[in-house]
Amino acid sequence: MAKTDRASFGSKLGIILATAGSAVGLGNIWRFPYMAGENGGAAFIFIYIACVIVLGIPCMVSEFIIGRRGAANTARAYSKLSRGSMWKCVGYLGVLTGFLITGYYAVVSGWCLEYIYGSATSQIGTDRVAIGQYFDDFAADPVRPVLWAVAFLLITHFVIVRGVRNGIERASKVLMPTLFILLLVIVVASCMLPGAEKGITFLFQPDLDKVNGDMFLGALGQSFYSLSIAMGCICTYASYFSRDTHLMKSAVQISVIDCLVAILAGLMIFPAAFSVGVEPDSGASLIFKTLPNVFHQAFSSMPMVGYVTSLLFYALLSLAALTSLISLHEVSTAFFEEELHISRKKAACIVTVTTAVVGAFCSLSLGAFDGLSLFGMPLFSIFDFVTGQIFLPVGGFLTCIFLGWYVPRQDVRDEFTNGGTLRGSLFAAYLFLIRFVCPLAILAVFLNQLNII
Repeated sequence: MAKTDRASFGSKLGIILATAGSAVGLGNIWRFPYMAGENGGAAFIFIYIACVIVLGIPCMVSEFIIGRRGAANTARAYSKLSRGSMWKCVGYLGVLTGFLITGYYAVVSGWCLEYIYGSATSQIGTDRVAIGQYFDDFAADPVRPVLWAVAFLLITHFVIVRGVRNGIERASKVLMPTLFILLLVIVVASCMLPGAEKGITFLFQPDLDKVNGDMFLGALGQSFYSLSIAMGCICTYASYFSRDTHLMKSAVQISVIDCLVAILAGLMIFPAAFSVGVEPDSGASLIFKTLPNVFHQAFSSMPMVGYVTSLLFYALLSLAALTSLISLHEVSTAFFEEELHISRKKAACIVTVTTAVVGAFCSLSLGAFDGLSLFGMPLFSIFDFVTGQIFLPVGGFLTCIFLGWYVPRQDVRDEFTNGGTLRGSLFAAYLFLIRFVCPLAILAVFLNQLNII
């Protein structure tokens, strides 16, 4: 089914870095460390890694198989494998999910650019009250957040229009190593602070008393979302894989990178926070209110170091956001390019303009225009809820059922073993997980999110 004239990644390193860039995002920087710290430290980390093995990697391999077998955008790839049945709707759901996430994810990405600018020009301030007020005033502004979101989309657009090899792959080979270097620099600085060992202990000391059903479901959910499952990104990138790409090996390597970034993020945040006696919150409060104050307090005797650390931190966040937004944008760009039979440049323009409009409405709903809400929730929160808690688990669940029970077993095995050139000794275990374990795990996460269990 592969198309000989279809764009493809030029190297195995490009595949790993681009796909890992899709998985590594803002959630790795703030959500994983917070969840680990609040749910048993090392106990959560071990369970999370186990969840990545039994849920994340099999689901990623499944999307690899669909994308490479279909050799097309996510919607068309599912259509090819479904042979015209209603299962093709799962592919369209993936494209829709990626499109909607692109819109509101650009808003949060734009916040990172604002904080780079604010840190560089010393506008944010150094005390906690001033820092918190800075974010509240910025979020309520009707213009600045929208401009930064559009600016981030334009940067993404520039990468996308250059194509798979000259755009996505080349950018990933620069962005991902830079991200790791910045992360390691801040980790070293954070762990050298007085009292940093308390934060390290908080993150890595296993608290078995917190091991319960809710913690398991939290680890399952984090493993599912942190690897960008069911957003269309992995499936779209896999359509650019060569026939000799080892799908299982690639999934393991990407998962290792994703987990490593998440753990390093914990080593960046908690030692600095505990050195000044601050217990981090979660979400936007952590990265845009708490951490700037933490860095300034932690390096109060060396103001310039605190200034540089804060600046590097938001540069790190921007890189993590950019690598993810590139993959999200590519999902819709590939779809419009192939379904409308237009050039990549025109398809990218459609995506950039329409997601900029979506992002603008999401941003305005957070303060500038309170009327942009549904059911008492801002439009931004509605998009976050619908995509994150409904579309993603539903898409992931249906993908498991589709590949595990509908697609012919021989077709799945053919992709898993690269046409029989690989031994495929793990195929039986993979098929068992994708048929039984993964659907049940995703269903449990879905019901737990909706407070049904």
